[in-house]
Amino acid sequence: MLHEINTCIWFEKDAKGAADFYKSVFPDFELISENPLAVNYRIGGRRFMNLNGGPGFPVNPSIPFFYTTDSASAIEKIWDQLTVGGKILMPLNNYPWNEKYGWCADQFGINWQLMLVKDVASQVVPNMMFVQNNNGKAGEAIEFYTSIFPDSEIQAISRYEKGEPDVEGNIKYSRFNLNALPFSAMESSMQHDFNFNEGVSFILTLDTQDEIDYYWDLFSKGGSPGKCGWIKDKYGVNWQVVPSILGKLMSDPKTAPKAVYAFLQMSKFIIDDLEKAVK
Repeated sequence: MLHEINTCIWFEKDAKGAADFYKSVFPDFELISENPLAVNYRIGGRRFMNLNGGPGFPVNPSIPFFYTTDSASAIEKIWDQLTVGGKILMPLNNYPWNEKYGWCADQFGINWQLMLVKDVASQVVPNMMFVQNNNGKAGEAIEFYTSIFPDSEIQAISRYEKGEPDVEGNIKYSRFNLNALPFSAMESSMQHDFNFNEGVSFILTLDTQDEIDYYWDLFSKGGSPGKCGWIKDKYGVNWQVVPSILGKLMSDPKTAPKAVYAFLQMSKFIIDDLEKAVK
Protein backbone atom coordinates (compact mmCIF):
# COMPACT_ATOMS: atom_id res chain seq x y z
CA MET A 1 0.00 0.00 0.00
CA LEU A 2 1.15 3.52 -0.78
CA HIS A 3 0.87 5.63 2.36
CA GLU A 4 0.46 9.41 2.40
CA ILE A 5 2.92 11.22 0.12
CA ASN A 6 5.10 13.32 2.40
CA THR A 7 6.99 16.46 1.42
CA CYS A 8 10.63 16.70 2.49
CA ILE A 9 12.50 20.00 2.77
CA TRP A 10 16.30 19.83 2.92
CA PHE A 11 18.10 22.02 5.45
CA GLU A 12 21.79 22.30 6.20
CA LYS A 13 21.15 22.36 9.96
CA ASP A 14 18.05 24.50 10.65
CA ALA A 15 15.27 21.86 10.46
CA LYS A 16 14.01 22.53 13.98
CA GLY A 17 14.45 26.29 13.73
CA ALA A 18 12.36 26.36 10.57
CA ALA A 19 9.65 24.17 12.11
CA ASP A 20 9.52 26.43 15.18
CA PHE A 21 9.20 29.42 12.87
CA TYR A 22 6.32 27.85 10.94
CA LYS A 23 4.61 26.99 14.21
CA SER A 24 4.59 30.72 15.03
CA VAL A 25 3.40 31.68 11.51
CA PHE A 26 0.72 29.21 10.47
CA PRO A 27 -2.38 28.86 12.68
CA ASP A 28 -2.95 25.25 11.54
CA PHE A 29 0.58 24.00 12.31
CA GLU A 30 0.60 20.58 13.99
CA LEU A 31 3.79 18.97 15.31
CA ILE A 32 4.00 15.19 14.73
CA SER A 33 7.49 14.21 15.89
CA GLU A 34 11.04 15.47 16.09
CA ASN A 35 14.60 14.23 16.56
CA PRO A 36 18.05 15.71 15.82
CA LEU A 37 17.82 14.61 12.17
CA ALA A 38 14.25 15.50 11.23
CA VAL A 39 11.07 17.29 12.31
CA ASN A 40 7.68 16.05 11.08
CA TYR A 41 4.62 18.31 11.08
CA ARG A 42 1.50 19.35 9.19
CA ILE A 43 0.47 22.65 7.65
CA GLY A 44 -2.76 23.03 5.72
CA GLY A 45 -3.45 19.32 5.88
CA ARG A 46 -0.11 18.37 4.29
CA ARG A 47 2.61 16.44 6.06
CA PHE A 48 6.15 17.84 5.90
CA MET A 49 9.52 16.58 7.04
CA ASN A 50 12.30 19.09 7.66
CA LEU A 51 15.54 17.17 7.16
CA ASN A 52 18.96 18.19 8.50
CA GLY A 53 20.82 16.85 5.47
CA GLY A 54 23.93 19.02 5.62
CA PRO A 55 25.29 21.37 2.94
CA GLY A 56 24.84 20.87 -0.78
CA PHE A 57 21.17 21.25 -1.70
CA PRO A 58 19.76 24.69 -0.83
CA VAL A 59 16.06 25.07 -1.57
CA ASN A 60 15.26 27.13 -4.67
CA PRO A 61 12.02 28.47 -6.26
CA SER A 62 11.45 25.36 -8.42
CA ILE A 63 8.79 24.00 -6.04
CA PRO A 64 7.10 26.81 -4.09
CA PHE A 65 4.11 26.08 -1.87
CA PHE A 66 0.68 27.58 -2.40
CA TYR A 67 -0.96 28.38 0.92
CA THR A 68 -4.65 29.09 0.37
CA THR A 69 -7.23 30.18 2.90
CA ASP A 70 -10.57 31.98 2.90
CA SER A 71 -9.41 34.60 5.41
CA ALA A 72 -7.89 37.80 4.02
CA SER A 73 -6.75 38.87 7.48
CA ALA A 74 -4.99 35.51 7.99
CA ILE A 75 -3.13 35.94 4.70
CA GLU A 76 -1.99 39.42 5.70
CA LYS A 77 -0.77 38.22 9.09
CA ILE A 78 1.05 35.22 7.64
CA TRP A 79 2.60 37.38 4.91
CA ASP A 80 3.90 39.91 7.43
CA GLN A 81 5.64 37.12 9.36
CA LEU A 82 6.96 35.13 6.39
CA THR A 83 8.61 38.16 4.80
CA VAL A 84 10.63 39.13 7.89
CA GLY A 85 14.21 38.39 6.90
CA GLY A 86 12.96 36.95 3.61
CA LYS A 87 12.53 38.18 0.05
CA ILE A 88 9.41 39.44 -1.71
CA LEU A 89 9.11 38.05 -5.26
CA MET A 90 5.62 39.36 -6.00
CA PRO A 91 4.07 41.81 -3.50
CA LEU A 92 0.87 40.90 -1.70
CA ASN A 93 -1.69 42.66 -3.85
CA ASN A 94 -4.81 42.42 -6.01
CA TYR A 95 -4.01 40.66 -9.30
CA PRO A 96 -6.20 39.73 -12.29
CA TRP A 97 -6.19 36.06 -11.19
CA ASN A 98 -6.71 36.66 -7.46
CA GLU A 99 -7.76 39.54 -5.25
CA LYS A 100 -5.09 38.80 -2.62
CA TYR A 101 -1.95 37.04 -3.80
CA GLY A 102 1.73 37.28 -2.95
CA TRP A 103 4.92 35.28 -3.51
CA CYS A 104 7.85 35.39 -1.12
CA ALA A 105 10.86 33.41 0.04
CA ASP A 106 11.05 33.20 3.83
CA GLN A 107 14.22 33.58 5.91
CA PHE A 108 15.11 29.91 5.23
CA GLY A 109 14.71 30.29 1.46
CA ILE A 110 11.43 28.35 1.26
CA ASN A 111 9.08 29.83 -1.33
CA TRP A 112 5.43 30.51 -0.48
CA GLN A 113 2.59 31.71 -2.69
CA LEU A 114 -0.27 33.00 -0.55
CA MET A 115 -3.69 33.15 -2.16
CA LEU A 116 -7.19 33.99 -1.00
CA VAL A 117 -9.70 31.28 -1.93
CA LYS A 118 -13.21 31.83 -0.59
CA ASP A 119 -15.15 29.04 1.09
CA VAL A 120 -12.08 26.75 1.16
CA ALA A 121 -10.29 25.57 4.29
CA SER A 122 -6.56 26.26 4.62
CA GLN A 123 -4.53 24.11 2.25
CA VAL A 124 -0.91 23.72 1.14
CA VAL A 125 -0.20 22.70 -2.47
CA PRO A 126 3.30 22.14 -3.94
CA ASN A 127 3.63 23.95 -7.27
CA MET A 128 6.16 22.41 -9.67
CA MET A 129 7.83 25.00 -11.91
CA PHE A 130 8.84 23.54 -15.29
CA VAL A 131 11.61 25.80 -16.62
CA GLN A 132 14.82 25.58 -18.65
CA ASN A 133 15.05 22.10 -20.26
CA ASN A 134 11.67 21.19 -18.69
CA ASN A 135 9.77 24.07 -20.27
CA GLY A 136 6.93 22.59 -22.31
CA LYS A 137 6.98 19.25 -20.45
CA ALA A 138 4.52 20.03 -17.64
CA GLY A 139 1.55 18.49 -19.44
CA GLU A 140 3.49 15.30 -20.12
CA ALA A 141 4.60 15.19 -16.48
CA ILE A 142 1.06 15.64 -15.17
CA GLU A 143 -0.14 12.78 -17.36
CA PHE A 144 2.75 10.61 -16.14
CA TYR A 145 2.21 11.31 -12.43
CA THR A 146 -1.56 10.86 -12.52
CA SER A 147 -1.14 7.56 -14.38
CA ILE A 148 1.14 5.95 -11.79
CA PHE A 149 -0.40 6.96 -8.48
CA PRO A 150 -3.72 5.71 -7.08
CA ASP A 151 -6.58 8.13 -6.36
CA SER A 152 -5.25 10.57 -8.96
CA GLU A 153 -6.98 12.88 -11.40
CA ILE A 154 -6.37 16.01 -13.45
CA GLN A 155 -8.72 18.71 -12.19
CA ALA A 156 -7.77 21.77 -14.24
CA ILE A 157 -5.23 22.93 -16.83
CA SER A 158 -5.07 26.53 -18.03
CA ARG A 159 -2.79 27.38 -20.97
CA TYR A 160 -1.37 30.64 -22.26
CA GLU A 161 -3.27 32.04 -25.19
CA LYS A 162 -1.96 34.11 -28.08
CA GLY A 163 -0.89 37.56 -26.89
CA GLU A 164 -0.33 36.49 -23.28
CA PRO A 165 3.16 36.80 -21.73
CA ASP A 166 4.52 33.33 -22.56
CA VAL A 167 4.58 30.75 -25.33
CA GLU A 168 1.09 29.98 -26.60
CA GLY A 169 0.03 26.60 -25.22
CA ASN A 170 2.36 26.63 -22.22
CA ILE A 171 0.68 25.73 -18.95
CA LYS A 172 0.20 28.79 -16.76
CA TYR A 173 -1.73 26.92 -14.07
CA SER A 174 -2.85 23.38 -13.35
CA ARG A 175 -4.34 21.41 -10.50
CA PHE A 176 -4.22 17.63 -10.05
CA ASN A 177 -4.42 15.05 -7.28
CA LEU A 178 -1.84 12.35 -6.58
CA ASN A 179 -2.85 9.72 -4.05
CA ALA A 180 -5.72 12.07 -3.06
CA LEU A 181 -3.36 14.99 -2.33
CA PRO A 182 -3.43 18.24 -4.35
CA PHE A 183 -0.50 19.29 -6.53
CA SER A 184 0.01 22.04 -9.09
CA ALA A 185 2.36 22.65 -12.02
CA MET A 186 3.18 25.49 -14.38
CA GLU A 187 5.86 26.25 -16.96
CA SER A 188 7.81 29.28 -18.08
CA SER A 189 9.95 30.02 -21.14
CA MET A 190 11.67 32.92 -19.38
CA GLN A 191 15.28 32.72 -18.20
CA HIS A 192 15.51 31.18 -14.71
CA ASP A 193 18.63 30.30 -12.76
CA PHE A 194 17.01 27.36 -10.94
CA ASN A 195 15.62 23.92 -11.63
CA PHE A 196 14.39 20.96 -9.60
CA ASN A 197 16.87 19.74 -6.97
CA GLU A 198 17.02 17.78 -3.73
CA GLY A 199 15.93 20.85 -1.73
CA VAL A 200 12.32 19.69 -2.04
CA SER A 201 11.50 16.01 -2.51
CA PHE A 202 8.48 13.76 -2.09
CA ILE A 203 8.51 10.64 0.08
CA LEU A 204 6.69 7.48 -0.99
CA THR A 205 6.25 5.04 1.90
CA LEU A 206 5.39 1.53 0.73
CA ASP A 207 4.67 -1.79 2.41
CA THR A 208 6.09 -4.34 -0.01
CA GLN A 209 9.15 -4.90 -2.20
CA ASP A 210 6.94 -5.21 -5.28
CA GLU A 211 5.59 -1.71 -4.65
CA ILE A 212 9.08 -0.30 -4.14
CA ASP A 213 10.24 -1.99 -7.35
CA TYR A 214 7.23 -0.59 -9.24
CA TYR A 215 7.93 3.08 -8.48
CA TRP A 216 11.71 2.68 -8.64
CA ASP A 217 11.48 1.18 -12.12
CA LEU A 218 9.09 3.91 -13.33
CA PHE A 219 11.28 6.75 -12.05
CA SER A 220 14.46 5.07 -13.34
CA LYS A 221 13.30 5.32 -16.96
CA GLY A 222 15.04 8.50 -18.05
CA GLY A 223 15.79 9.31 -14.43
CA SER A 224 18.78 9.01 -12.12
CA PRO A 225 18.90 6.64 -9.11
CA GLY A 226 20.67 7.94 -6.02
CA LYS A 227 21.55 6.58 -2.59
CA CYS A 228 19.32 5.53 0.32
CA GLY A 229 16.11 5.35 -1.70
CA TRP A 230 16.52 8.74 -3.41
CA ILE A 231 15.81 8.92 -7.13
CA LYS A 232 15.32 11.69 -9.69
CA ASP A 233 12.64 11.13 -12.28
CA LYS A 234 13.09 12.10 -15.94
CA TYR A 235 12.12 15.70 -15.17
CA GLY A 236 14.59 16.03 -12.29
CA VAL A 237 11.94 15.92 -9.55
CA ASN A 238 13.31 14.08 -6.50
CA TRP A 239 11.50 11.20 -4.82
CA GLN A 240 12.36 9.06 -1.81
CA VAL A 241 11.06 5.50 -2.20
CA VAL A 242 11.19 3.89 1.25
CA PRO A 243 9.67 0.85 3.01
CA SER A 244 7.14 1.42 5.78
CA ILE A 245 9.13 -0.92 8.05
CA LEU A 246 11.94 1.65 8.16
CA GLY A 247 10.04 3.85 10.60
CA LYS A 248 9.74 1.00 13.09
CA LEU A 249 13.40 0.05 12.75
CA MET A 250 14.58 3.64 13.16
CA SER A 251 12.45 4.21 16.28
CA ASP A 252 14.01 1.27 18.12
CA PRO A 253 17.44 2.06 19.66
CA LYS A 254 18.46 -1.58 19.21
CA THR A 255 17.80 -1.75 15.47
CA ALA A 256 18.35 1.86 14.37
CA PRO A 257 22.19 1.77 14.07
CA LYS A 258 22.10 -1.50 12.10
CA ALA A 259 19.32 -0.19 9.86
CA VAL A 260 21.24 3.01 9.13
CA TYR A 261 24.42 1.08 8.28
CA ALA A 262 22.44 -1.23 5.99
CA PHE A 263 20.55 1.38 3.99
CA LEU A 264 23.62 3.59 3.58
CA GLN A 265 24.95 0.78 1.39
CA MET A 266 21.79 0.70 -0.74
CA SER A 267 20.49 2.62 -3.71
CA LYS A 268 17.04 1.05 -3.99
CA PHE A 269 15.74 -0.25 -0.67
CA ILE A 270 15.69 -4.05 -0.40
CA ILE A 271 13.40 -4.99 2.48
CA ASP A 272 14.85 -8.50 2.94
CA ASP A 273 18.39 -7.15 3.25
CA LEU A 274 17.21 -4.50 5.70
CA GLU A 275 15.47 -7.08 7.89
CA LYS A 276 18.47 -9.42 7.82
CA ALA A 277 20.80 -6.60 8.81
CA VAL A 278 18.94 -5.84 12.06
CA LYS A 279 18.68 -9.43 13.31
